[in-house]
Amino acid sequence: MDTSDIPDGILTIDQCWELLNDAAVGRLALIVDNHPEIFPVNYVLERRSIVFRTDGGIKLWGAMTAKPAAFEIDGYDPHTEEAWSVVARGDTEVIHDVEEKAAADALNLEPWHPGRKDHYVRLSPRALNGRRFKVNKPDVWNTRVSDARRSTFE
Repeated sequence: MDTSDIPDGILTIDQCWELLNDAAVGRLALIVDNHPEIFPVNYVLERRSIVFRTDGGIKLWGAMTAKPAAFEIDGYDPHTEEAWSVVARGDTEVIHDVEEKAAADALNLEPWHPGRKDHYVRLSPRALNGRRFKVNKPDVWNTRVSDARRSTFE
């Protein structure tokens, strides 16, 4: 499938990687105790994978269970009035190799949340997809003040 065959709004794999590379925070979805949990994480891309740091706890435990995981980012561009979303699905693994940790650190992987974040986790996507779409013009009188669309239409 070349770029001309891609339906409107569907992002290419390369576009998905570019958006992932430009963002700093996403949401990690894991199965923990047989139910889904979602965790915000800051991350870097390293070797076409998503790497984040965490302390010991539920997030680390969920990443170690070898169940499928998902990672999602989204955004809104007020200049184009378009929203976008990227979802990566794959497996997680704890990184033990010192050189692999150093490679992530070299990309400025610093935890945002205070505390020790000694565990490095890699999500290696087996599926990556995204979409972009033009947002509806908001009803300025009924749309929340915090809605990002308002600034471009007011």
